[in-house]
Amino acid sequence: MRKADRDTAFSEYVATRQGYLRRFAYTLTSDWGRADDLVQTALTKMYVAWPRLRDDRAHDAYARRVILNANIDEGRRPARRRESPGLEGIDAAAPPAADADDRHSLLAALDTLPAMQRKVVVLRHWLDFSVEQTAHELAIAPGTVKAHTHHALKSLRAALGDELPEMTRN
Repeated sequence: MRKADRDTAFSEYVATRQGYLRRFAYTLTSDWGRADDLVQTALTKMYVAWPRLRDDRAHDAYARRVILNANIDEGRRPARRRESPGLEGIDAAAPPAADADDRHSLLAALDTLPAMQRKVVVLRHWLDFSVEQTAHELAIAPGTVKAHTHHALKSLRAALGDELPEMTRN
């Protein structure tokens, strides 16, 4: 494949899937800035690997894997070496606005979950992955996926009441 053709194909992929990848990263982090950083990391690594990704179905899977791994790596990095947004004490984030919208409530409730439970819920219920696909994507056992799902849904029900809003892919 010629470089011009590769660049065109990659640019088309980014144009069509960047929003999806950004929303996926946000559901993992609950922070749009970190989500953007994760997507940029994924797209950078994808560009390098693009010639090897011949199957169109592999593109999203590869990008999701890079986003998940980069998110895990960031959590493992010592706090003193992590990037921090803005100036300490000067550029504070605005408090979240009170919104009765189900989607906002769901995202706020997801933010209260531990990181692995949030990842499992996002993959299982937001992206409709099977238990096996989720286990493979996160490199954990299927039983662990089930346990995290059980505890996460229990916490979400407690936070949102008995009626969980329907999770959408938008």
